[in-house]
Amino acid sequence: MAATEPVNGTTSIQKPRLSFAHIFNMSFGFFGIQFGWDLQRANMGPIYEYIGAKPEQIPLLFLAAPLTGLIVQPIIGYMSDRTWHPWWGRRRPYFFVGALLSTICLFLMPNSGSLWMAAGLLWILDTSGNIAMEPFRAFVADKLPDSQRTIGFAMQSFLIGLGGTIASSLPWLMSNVFHISNVSKDGSIPQSVEFAFYVGGTIFLTAVLYTVFTTKEYPPADLSNKEKSNESKKGFAHGIKEINDAIMNMPLKMKKLALVQFFTWPGLFLMWFYYNTAVARDVFHAANTADPVYTKGIEYGGLTLAYYNIISFLFALLIPFIAKKLGRKTTHSLSLICGAIGLISVRFVTQPYELYFCMTGVGIAWSSILSMPYAMLAGALPEDKIGVYMGIFNFFIVLPEIIASLFFGWIMEHWLNNDRMIAVQIGGVMMVLSGIICYVTIKEKKNEIVDEGEIALLEIKE
Repeated sequence: MAATEPVNGTTSIQKPRLSFAHIFNMSFGFFGIQFGWDLQRANMGPIYEYIGAKPEQIPLLFLAAPLTGLIVQPIIGYMSDRTWHPWWGRRRPYFFVGALLSTICLFLMPNSGSLWMAAGLLWILDTSGNIAMEPFRAFVADKLPDSQRTIGFAMQSFLIGLGGTIASSLPWLMSNVFHISNVSKDGSIPQSVEFAFYVGGTIFLTAVLYTVFTTKEYPPADLSNKEKSNESKKGFAHGIKEINDAIMNMPLKMKKLALVQFFTWPGLFLMWFYYNTAVARDVFHAANTADPVYTKGIEYGGLTLAYYNIISFLFALLIPFIAKKLGRKTTHSLSLICGAIGLISVRFVTQPYELYFCMTGVGIAWSSILSMPYAMLAGALPEDKIGVYMGIFNFFIVLPEIIASLFFGWIMEHWLNNDRMIAVQIGGVMMVLSGIICYVTIKEKKNEIVDEGEIALLEIKE
């Protein structure tokens, strides 16, 4: 590696192109991390209802995730920017600690005996998941040159989709393949869900350990070890000041992408809040949580969520080619519109199998959401602050979720008559807005549409 001219006041590095195997190894941990996220997304709403939550309480019970993301991600980003160990490197210590804590929570979650125990475990799980996840975004920017960043984030998207597919379908697999009981008795969580969490926790830790042991990191280019040590001694107050300074001096492109994110993610949150229960009640016509049809509807909804993850990881294989042809912003805008159509059309489903058509659009959007914004953002960030800026970028994911968690329950109760399906459709409308904002506001120069794709997916050489 050779240092080049300063970029945004920092020393930039000429990074070597990496092989397909290297990119896969450095991204594989995300396969495991996604088990934590998708198990809770597909099952926490039903778990809350199993143990007595009302529909208008669900958003507030999900408040843990955005609050922890808002606080933890920029701090972890700041800390990982300033971490260096000769073996552990910069980001990998956080992968390991977050994965270990998350796995413990996943084992405890299905044994929750009350709403507040489940909500408390979710809070810890989300904190741990953010510790593991946030450095992975910076990891791609650390390791890859700009010409490979789309393929790097697309590889993450591919593995997230694959992990999400398996995680979302685990309860169905437990009951239908391994014949573990899926019946909820006296407000208890079904055994099929319990065993799904055990399996998911094990895979989470194993996948992250694979990345930790197969991937090395580049040492910091801009600070000697002594200087790095002096930086770390400036303390927590200095860290807060630097995070605040970074917020106040966000690159213009980041501000525009933040607006896109702010309108994108409510669509996803409303889907995760209400989609499975909407399927159980509106498509399978379950009367209540004790109705055997309710569990069948929840499991079927989980299968369709698994399907959108299949679409996501398959579409991730195509994204570098499409982005090369159309540009990153157009690719992302069109993908968001596909997701919006999928969510809005859920209302008009009359047969369960039609949900797969809806989830095709959601899968396309999800693949792009996990890759394109980060690929567009990475080149606009100073090299020595990639971690903290990736954490700050997460603000614009979690702020809309905080708003939804605090206020959407009231909207559900007073305006929507607790109609879960309308809530999912409102998410689709928000995604339409995000696609329009992306296309209109993001400017992309021709030389930014890099030759991604010589496309590293075909580079199997070491």
